Amino acid sequence: MDWSPILESSLPIRVHFFTVVPAFFIGTWMIFLSTKGAPVHKRLGYVYFGLMLVTSFASFFIRSPSGGLTLIHLFIPLTVVSVTSAFWAIKKGDVKGHRNAMYGLYVGALIIAGALTFLPGRRMYAVFFGG
Repeated sequence: MDWSPILESSLPIRVHFFTVVPAFFIGTWMIFLSTKGAPVHKRLGYVYFGLMLVTSFASFFIRSPSGGLTLIHLFIPLTVVSVTSAFWAIKKGDVKGHRNAMYGLYVGALIIAGALTFLPGRRMYAVFFGG
């Protein structure tokens, strides 16, 4: 494994990487292992909320080699809408709405978008597989 493709990247890429990785682990724990509604779940929810917003903000400044936005950038509004929907849903006591928004966020922004970063020619591919 060679971390130089990340460490030598632009600031938005490094910010994105160093916020999305802990968000992935927190999100995984929150969905599969945490006791929903417990104090630690609530506290980590705020951390997750912040990490995902910073991640999506940083993503906007990550451009293709030609300088433009790509289809993966469609996950930016998905992330912002899902995070804010989940936040407002739980504030209103809508547990089902909160759960659905969080599952959608996790699957869409972390699993699907994350998997796309492992395609040949992308940085995470270079980190794990070289080239």
